[in-house]
Amino acid sequence: MHPHFDAANETNEPDESSAARDVVVRCADDRDTRICLRDAFSPDDEVAVAHSPASRLVNYTVELCGPGLAARLERVVGWSGEATEIDGFLTDLARDFGGWDGERTWRTDDRDLTVKAVFRSGGRVELTWELRPWRSADGRWTASATTVLAAGEQLSVLAADVRHFLAGAGG
Repeated sequence: MHPHFDAANETNEPDESSAARDVVVRCADDRDTRICLRDAFSPDDEVAVAHSPASRLVNYTVELCGPGLAARLERVVGWSGEATEIDGFLTDLARDFGGWDGERTWRTDDRDLTVKAVFRSGGRVELTWELRPWRSADGRWTASATTVLAAGEQLSVLAADVRHFLAGAGG
């Protein structure tokens, strides 16, 4: 699969209120396969302040869609302004555009969203996005989808868009 990275500009044009904050990663070979980060909000509570003055607690929704697959996980917990957050992971991958050995993994503190990255020949990076809900009794399922991006610029753009997504979460 060769990706088409499309941040908030889906073909069917989402409404303006959500479009500015959504991040969508699509595969060019199969436009039905996509990962979407949406509906970010920052609850106004003291936990965020206690974590780090420069950080802000962010909740968001992750959707995985593909042929025969539709999975949605709400209230994924992240932090805006943290180097250890998903945007920092993606930034580190982009900096290593020359490649690396093995698999690199990032996950939320709650382990409900995991992203695994593998560098492939031709300067491609496979990102496998896995959802694993834990907050409910029916949290026994997992769903994953893999996108392929060009190392370097596409990953840099994705990292910047995710950073903007997390930072733009309103209270």
